[in-house]
Amino acid sequence: MISRHLKPLLTHWLEQFSAVALLGPRQSGKTTLAKEIAASRADTAVYLDLEDEKDRRRMGDPYAFFQSHREDLIVLDEIHRAPEIFSVLRSEIDARRQSGRQAGHFLILGSAALDLLRQSSESLAGRIQFLELGPFQPQEVGEAAGDAALSKLWLRGGFPVSYLASDDAMSRHWRDGFISSYLERDIPQFGVRVPSETLRRFWTMLAHSHGSLLNANRLSQSLGVSWNATTHYLDLMSDLMMLRRLQPWWGNTRKRLVKS
Repeated sequence: MISRHLKPLLTHWLEQFSAVALLGPRQSGKTTLAKEIAASRADTAVYLDLEDEKDRRRMGDPYAFFQSHREDLIVLDEIHRAPEIFSVLRSEIDARRQSGRQAGHFLILGSAALDLLRQSSESLAGRIQFLELGPFQPQEVGEAAGDAALSKLWLRGGFPVSYLASDDAMSRHWRDGFISSYLERDIPQFGVRVPSETLRRFWTMLAHSHGSLLNANRLSQSLGVSWNATTHYLDLMSDLMMLRRLQPWWGNTRKRLVKS
């Protein structure tokens, strides 16, 4: 389902832009899609997972590595693990442009939207485009299967492994493990120093508030923390693409920024 809906668009963008950043939460299918793109290019693509120590060692000298693969599409997965690469990417993209190659240089994957956007905007302004891959959406699962597929999506959520599990029990086991590992292992990797149990309670409270107006004061009182801490947790979850805040509509743009 992922490939059918997004792969053609990603392929097209790689033909138009020097670099494309594929953003999305962990386990949403970014790596699967990127590997399909790399496989379709046979011997002209290189995939590196920067959470893998072996692949990080290959990037010990980014300048030399990029020069040795100057004709290839280079896929950099979990690039937030090696932020120093961004400064090298700019000069490499410019060198490729000067040699006559205008597009299809880099496919960058990341799970932390704001951090990746900030670093890339500082180094790659005018050289990169962004594409978001989220979990399955209703229009992706319900076109042929109808109401049964939508009910399963509502129960299991849209993460591919959870949605495609053999039964509801396996889906629940996967989600329990995903939440635990995300809170205890993944989030601390981004330098966040918030107790995992506090974030778990906060995440649960947000789930019960799904689809309703956001009241940060009520959340802070229920959680027993300050309003500033609550907004910090909200920004964190949004940055990690684990929640989406729907901004208010207001004719006056300045008012829109402060409305609930």
